[in-house]
Amino acid sequence: MRRSSRIAVAAVSLLLLAVYVTPLWRIELIAPQYPEGLGLRIWVNQITGLKPNDLNSINGLNHYIGMRAIEPDAIPELRLMPRLLACAIVAGLLVAILGRRGPLYGWAALFTVGAVAGLGDFWKWGYEYGHRLDQHAAIKVPGMSYQPPVVGSKQLLNFHATSWPDVGGWIAIGALACVIVVAVIEWRRARHASALAARGRSSDPGLDLTPRLGVQGHDG
Repeated sequence: MRRSSRIAVAAVSLLLLAVYVTPLWRIELIAPQYPEGLGLRIWVNQITGLKPNDLNSINGLNHYIGMRAIEPDAIPELRLMPRLLACAIVAGLLVAILGRRGPLYGWAALFTVGAVAGLGDFWKWGYEYGHRLDQHAAIKVPGMSYQPPVVGSKQLLNFHATSWPDVGGWIAIGALACVIVVAVIEWRRARHASALAARGRSSDPGLDLTPRLGVQGHDG
């Protein structure tokens, strides 16, 4: 790896420390009876309301339609994600120190898989909360589910729900994009160097084993 690539990897790894203190995702709900909106912020280790009482208000509304209460302490991912993030940061710094392409490719692959798995788990979490409803709820709408979107907007009864990355989420997305770019650049450099080396070997006369005709000794 070139020095510039090692510096970029180290910088990206340290940038991920900001994810510990910034929210990853935000979900907003707007309805006629809540024109100011309600919302949630999902952090690496907690879930909070956009405003101080939003989480309690959302749990109160969820109770009427049969959804489980959102209890951050009962969500195992919020205990696991800080450790996984720490492993990603340490791994990135080790890649920068080693300066080898193999570990870089491995780190980029694991980073990508982790990001996709995280979004998949977020979808699964929303699915379970939105589909596993209490059959004795006060409000029941046949065929209705209340899964929020992972990204984008969706109408849920009279609530318009939107879900987008927050500051920490954009930092993580930017970090992943930088890692992939560095890995691709290093892969192209390695291919270019291999091609030059191959051309150099083919043009080296010392490696030409073709029998030379014309000047040969004769017996007799």
